[in-house]
Amino acid sequence: MPRLLYLTPMPDTTTDQIVSTFTATMRASLAKGLHKIEHCASQLTDEQFWWRPREDMNSIANLLLHLAGNLRQWAVSGVNDSADTRNRPREFSDRSGRSKAELLKILRDVIGEVEAALATLTAEQLVAARRIQGYDVNVASAVLNTVCHFQGHVQEIIHITREQLGAKYRFDFVPQGAEQESAAGPGI
Repeated sequence: MPRLLYLTPMPDTTTDQIVSTFTATMRASLAKGLHKIEHCASQLTDEQFWWRPREDMNSIANLLLHLAGNLRQWAVSGVNDSADTRNRPREFSDRSGRSKAELLKILRDVIGEVEAALATLTAEQLVAARRIQGYDVNVASAVLNTVCHFQGHVQEIIHITREQLGAKYRFDFVPQGAEQESAAGPGI
């Protein structure tokens, strides 16, 4: 799993290094979140993937469709300034019962599209103005906000998985030493 990169300001840091560090950090955050989603999915059946805690709440399946739509709108169309074809209401109304394998593929494919969009990003593009979902933003804020949004739903997916599995839930993170043991409680 990729490690997050942290920028240490240096007098000789170039704009290209800053852009590269920003995009690498965003890609690593998406990879880490996808890993957590896949960890949860590996513990659930297709039926559990569509389970809702309450009728007015989302299933993990709907959240994956929502994440794919949001990432494509904000970090693909938004970065490339290309046509946005998102149908947000359909992400939440879908009750198709598609397999978790199919839904995970959709999400992986969109993350691949995001990675491709970020791979060629320049400093000029990073600060370019965009209008996305009715908001006036720049590309950097569009990417940062959608990655933060992604991480929030990752936590929701973990919660829904734990809600269904209870004590049978298998944690992904197990402390490996004193430094990690000092963290409060078990990891996810």
